Amino acid sequence: MANEQDVKRYLAYWFQLGRRVIVGNGKTELLPQQVLQGDRYSDEFENIWQQIHYQAGECHLEGTDETIAELLTPVWEMLPCSRCEMPVPMRNVGMPALSCPCNTLPNWPNSELPQPRNPISTQEQLQIIRDRLWKKVHSSSTVAD
Repeated sequence: MANEQDVKRYLAYWFQLGRRVIVGNGKTELLPQQVLQGDRYSDEFENIWQQIHYQAGECHLEGTDETIAELLTPVWEMLPCSRCEMPVPMRNVGMPALSCPCNTLPNWPNSELPQPRNPISTQEQLQIIRDRLWKKVHSSSTVAD
């Protein structure tokens, strides 16, 4: 089942590739300029997410047919696309979505570009690297003894 965080992450990933959210049959298009800000989503993204969440029944990601309100129901879950590894909605009952939003993106997937990602904490990542190095140094020193 796709929860709110899964749908939010799904939109964040596709926003990073320039996909917009269409509101009200094309009356408005939403696309934040900045999605990530260090270890969190940007304020601009969070504001757009609130707009989308408020109008979920009228919003869908460009290149898809499912509304955000539909994706927030237990019928859907987010799984990696078999072509590009980006999160895509899949029905857990019945027929799957017609296609991945990557279907109409020129030159995607592109392994030479950085992949869209979640916000990361630089401090946490550095601590993980430090801990791995610490273990490696101490395990090699006990072997040498």
